[in-house]
This record gives sequence, structure tokens and C-alpha cells, in this order.
Amino acid sequence: MALIEIRNLTKSFGNLKAVDDISLDIESGEFITLLGPSGSGKTTVLRMIAGFEDPDAGLIKLNGEDITHLPPFDRDVNTVFQDYALFPHMSVQENVEYGLRTRKVPKAERAKQAIAAIASVKLEETVDRLPHQLSGGQRQRIALARALVLRPRVLLLDEPLGALDRQLREEMQVELKKIQRDAGITFVFVTHDQEEAMRMSDRIVVFNSGRIEQVGTPEQVYEEPRTNFVAGFLGTANIFTADMASKLLGTSSTVSIRPERIRLQALGTKIDKSETSIVGTIHEAAFVGANTIYIIETEFGMKLTVRKTNTELLGQDDSFVAGDQVMAVWRNSHVAQIPV
Repeated sequence: MALIEIRNLTKSFGNLKAVDDISLDIESGEFITLLGPSGSGKTTVLRMIAGFEDPDAGLIKLNGEDITHLPPFDRDVNTVFQDYALFPHMSVQENVEYGLRTRKVPKAERAKQAIAAIASVKLEETVDRLPHQLSGGQRQRIALARALVLRPRVLLLDEPLGALDRQLREEMQVELKKIQRDAGITFVFVTHDQEEAMRMSDRIVVFNSGRIEQVGTPEQVYEEPRTNFVAGFLGTANIFTADMASKLLGTSSTVSIRPERIRLQALGTKIDKSETSIVGTIHEAAFVGANTIYIIETEFGMKLTVRKTNTELLGQDDSFVAGDQVMAVWRNSHVAQIPV
């Protein structure tokens, strides 16, 4: 039995169907991410699990108990929001103790538990500070400690890293995953950032227009997209229509090829029998640090995106430039068929 069972969940706001008949199982101890663009329904699902929104139809079970219409304080879940929601007039320790105090935990015991929770996020030196005396990353970790000290079965995280700068965000991604592993609590994480989802998650649930497009490990949703939307939303994909795929590969289905799976060769280069090539002209070449991105105008009239890792030493790079005619080559095994 899954820890969280969601069955035929539906929610509308006026004429907008925010969540459209979705079903999902979430296992105990996993880090699962609800991923999708703004308005895709992911946050509404999180809020219904938390009890902040009431479904129009469907069922939510937690550890076998029907919690569909229970108020938030009667559910064994806790939520961390993007704005952290720390009490500005309370010290760090008082903020972390707050939930324990509302549960009537004795003063000495709640102080002990709060200090242990603060230590788990490595901020023992901040116990007497006020929230405004902390950095954004420190406030994020204290918000986590305040949620974790209550030992919920499930921690719900609504884009908690969205307000952080890129470097701190990447550091916190590592910290969050470590905290989740150490605590052994199920994390349900909402984000629109594809790289963040792939870096942190055991499984990803891809949302679009209120429905689930695909559920799988990061590798599965990236390498084996089940719909055009998933192929295009997670990273960059070169999508060949069924007609184009038939001409090139002899397949009647739509297919996708990731830019990093394609290499550029000089015209006339011999290729292996297990490979396919297409001739084109480099329309654009952009250096972006670790990679160079090429846009190729192909002989069939479609554009290909190619990503090349910059492994060569400076001054020894024989990369192609805009205007060059090239062969774009890929292994047939790197082509993903898209069934929908």
C-alpha cells in the first residue's frame, strides 16, 4: 500500500479546471517532484494534499486513512512555503519550537527537540537570532527545521527555493536531498525548474493543463518521454514528426533526439550502419561555457539543436562556425519514440 493514494482527483476554479481527474501513488520515504509550467495544476494538488483546498471530486488517502476533507491540522503532513513564513518577532529556536508548543509539549522537551532539529540543518549557532538576521539560505533551513521537528509522515514543499539566487539554490538542492535521506520522511516537492527536479527526485510527475503527462524516474522521463510535451518540457528535444521520421528512420511514429546525442561531422564522413545522418548548414553557434550550442538548418527544412561539450583546451578547438555545411549524426539507439 502506498503512503499517499490519490484517486480521480478533480478541482475547478470557476470555468477553469485546475486539476482534471488525476490518480497517483506516492511511496513512503521517497522524494517525489510535481513538475510543470505555471497553471499546470501541480500546486493545486499539493494544496489539496495539505488540506488548504477541498477537491470537487476524488479521494486522498494517507497511510490508508481517508483525509480528503480533513482540515490541515488533522493531517500528519507539514508544508514549507516559498516565503518561509517565519515569525519575525521570535528567535530561531522559538520559531522551531512553535509547533511543539501548540501541541502542549513540555518546555524542556520541546527545547531539546528544537535544538536537535536546528542541528540537523547545521545552524546551531543561530538559535538566538531573529529571522531578519539570517541569510535567505539560513531562513530556508530554519523553515525546514520547524517543519521536521513535528515529525510529519509527509513534508510538502511549495517551490521553497524559488526566491534564492542560482548558487545558493544549487547548494540548497544538495542540502535538501541530504536532509530528506537522513530524516527518512516522504518529500513532495513542487517546482517548474526541470533541472532542479531531475537533480533531486526519486520520481518526477510531469503536469500539463491539469493532467499528469508522465510519471517516472528522472532518467525515464528524460530519455523515454511519453508525449511531445514531456520531450519538449524536460530540457531541449529535437522532435521529428511521423512523416519526417518515416523519411529518415523508417518509423511511422513521432520521435525525439536530445541535442547532446548528436555530433557534427564534415561532409562525406563515413558513419556506422547503426547511425543516421542528415546534412545541414550551421545557422548559429553559441558558446555557453561548458557547452557550445549549434542551430542547424537541415536539408529537409527543419532546424536541429546540437549541444557539444567543450572539452578541448583553449586555442585547440576545431569547432564548426556559422555558415559551415555539416553532417549531423546520431546513433539509432538514441532515438526515443513518442507514443502520444
